[in-house]
Amino acid sequence: MKVAKFGGSSVANGNQIEKIGAIIKSDPQRRFVVVSAPGKRHQDDTKLTDLLIQLGNIAFQNKPYMDNLTVIMNRFSEIVEELKISPSILDDIRNNIQAIIDNNESNQMKMDALKSIGEDSSAKLVSEYLKIIGLNARYLNPQDAGIIVSNEPGNAQILPESFSELYKLRQYDEIAVIPGFFGFTTEGKLMTFSRGGSDITGSIVAAGVRAELYENFTDVDSVYTVNPSIVSNPKEITTLTYKEMRELSYAGFSVFHDEALIPAFQRKIPVCIKNTNNPDAPGTMIVSEKNRSSKCVVGIASSKGFSSLYVSKYLMNREVGFGRKLLQILERENISFEHAPSGIDEMSVIIRNSQLSAAKEEIIVNKIKDELHPDRITFHRDLAMIMIVGEGIVSTLGIAQKATTALTDAHVNIEMINQGSSEVSIMFGIQSEGLDRAIPSLYNAFFGSK
Repeated sequence: MKVAKFGGSSVANGNQIEKIGAIIKSDPQRRFVVVSAPGKRHQDDTKLTDLLIQLGNIAFQNKPYMDNLTVIMNRFSEIVEELKISPSILDDIRNNIQAIIDNNESNQMKMDALKSIGEDSSAKLVSEYLKIIGLNARYLNPQDAGIIVSNEPGNAQILPESFSELYKLRQYDEIAVIPGFFGFTTEGKLMTFSRGGSDITGSIVAAGVRAELYENFTDVDSVYTVNPSIVSNPKEITTLTYKEMRELSYAGFSVFHDEALIPAFQRKIPVCIKNTNNPDAPGTMIVSEKNRSSKCVVGIASSKGFSSLYVSKYLMNREVGFGRKLLQILERENISFEHAPSGIDEMSVIIRNSQLSAAKEEIIVNKIKDELHPDRITFHRDLAMIMIVGEGIVSTLGIAQKATTALTDAHVNIEMINQGSSEVSIMFGIQSEGLDRAIPSLYNAFFGSK
């Protein structure tokens, strides 16, 4: 029994959904299908979820929104016409959107419901098309499927009781088509996962039904060793562990939402990343364990948009609670941190720029001065993080040396190094302007020049 999840590019138009139909028809083990909202049809297009957010931002301010609604309905109408589905489904979609706009819930709750329309409508369209091509399929609402989540709009978490409910779906004869991205609380309120949460739904369903394989269909043949937009035609990765994929997805790999694999990981369900446009390609397998090799590095990930808060104080190491007090100041300002490398007399905290306005930065600096009395405090902006990833990386000789040499050869200065105890990654902080030089040099060092 397999769970197949299809991303936004796979449901972007009727032609793509026809490919989904062929994929499901080719393997009777694909009993559960999870879908995203329609994505971009071309590079300059807009994702449907973004169109729905734009609609909500206008409608919830009591401004005219019919032009926005028309754009959304035209997208769905185009798919209906291409697949020759009954146009009555369009009335259902429009009525659902209108009901959300008109209800008396808070704007936050209405926005969650509105964002879910993309995935919900995709599932209805795909299930109808599967019926047209002769498959015994049915649309299954997440509430009926048993996806029970916490009451956290926009950041819902799956509740443990969901998995026993989902297991009951194994007895269904039909192919169940389930919308991704959202679930329902025990009180029946709709809640969405964080953005990209359709991957989370796919993993949850695979864990719940105890699938033999979770297939995640996207628009690439596999996961690559490095970002193809920086290094052309990089090598493909055939096998990854969950830990390696988690590190890569966190550090900028766009194939997976960084939380997506947790349910599958907990139940040791193998995952295969495949291409909707080339389904016969083997893809990349993600497993709980694999044999170690001498070439332990599997990938190099990178991401821009970080700042470093640097705090220095003589004899900091003897001041009990200093680190806790520093992090509590950030906590009170509702700021989470990514990494916190430290020395005897100094401590750095890496923060995403998206959390750090100029006003917030000033507040933090003043509070640190007032409460901790440091000798020095500075912010370093415009940092990029590079992650060298591979199981056993910490215990393999020469990895750090090879990486630092490659960065030196690229004339890139290292602002920070963080090597944790997980044996999965080494992280380097550099100035963002050096990223396009650093990544090719690191790729050549670990995977050989093309």
